[in-house]
Amino acid sequence: MGEIKTIGLLTSGGDAPGMNAAIRAVTRTAIYHEMKVKAIYRGYKGLITGEIVEFKTQNVSNIIQQGGTILKTARCDEFKTAEGRKMAYDTLVREEIDALIVIGGDGTLTGARIFASEYDYPIVGLPGTIDNDIYGTDSTIGYDTALNTIIEAVDKIRDTASSHDRLFFIEVMGRDAGFLALNGAIASGAEAAIIPEIATEVDQLEDLIKNGFRKTKNSSIVLVAESEITGGAMHYADRVKKEYPEYDVRVVILGHIQRGGSPSAYDRILASRLGEASIEALLDGQRNILIGIDDDRIVAVPFSKAIKNDKPIDPDLMKVVKILSI
Repeated sequence: MGEIKTIGLLTSGGDAPGMNAAIRAVTRTAIYHEMKVKAIYRGYKGLITGEIVEFKTQNVSNIIQQGGTILKTARCDEFKTAEGRKMAYDTLVREEIDALIVIGGDGTLTGARIFASEYDYPIVGLPGTIDNDIYGTDSTIGYDTALNTIIEAVDKIRDTASSHDRLFFIEVMGRDAGFLALNGAIASGAEAAIIPEIATEVDQLEDLIKNGFRKTKNSSIVLVAESEITGGAMHYADRVKKEYPEYDVRVVILGHIQRGGSPSAYDRILASRLGEASIEALLDGQRNILIGIDDDRIVAVPFSKAIKNDKPIDPDLMKVVKILSI
């Protein structure tokens, strides 16, 4: 790999609080090492269309506290094709970009891995997703902020749940992973978490109603991941209405509120550390890796490992929810 003089930077997939902090860290670390930074707008789509602007240090001033991503993001089906990736490569060559840093989730990293292997091109990925479902890193950029948003919402909902003796099913994000639902349940004192990794069966729901609601409590809150596997909050609310019509059931779908807002201190620090480390990795000759954090230490994980492996849920956390819900 030749000397890297210019890096490209993009955010892709779903936005996550802390992406701007990562953009700031990557940009300023690169400039510190006398490299040029070319910001690519709207993810892989902007890489194909050539929506690229050179960034100076002032371009990333006053953004560390902002949610979302100043580089915008977009889904790009065209990048999934060989023709689209060829157009993207041509753009990189034309712009004289020597290496690429991408911030996003599993889909973003998958695209990066394919592109890197096709064109023998150096890419470093940063885990930016509220779902926290990237293997090889303890936490992803945006997860902590989203979790705190969920907790704030559940705290408010519990007030009205208690006032009206209601059972609330609260749907949170996590199409393929239950980290938000599970840890949100523990942090908010919810009675249960329904997650795709551990599908809740009929007898488990009955156990929840009998032990968690009937015996000791006038109100209950259950967090449900939005996954097709779980069926979502509406599915369980409908079941309770049919099987236990005596209960006053309500559904709240938190939706995209979980993605927004100013990033927490943890996400700002995490994004800053990972962003700085991504440039250092390129300078060390590393490529086609995810920069993550493990036991508070920066780690480099090969794309093949980060994408291939599913991040496991700690089963002990389900036990914690059950025990503390009595």
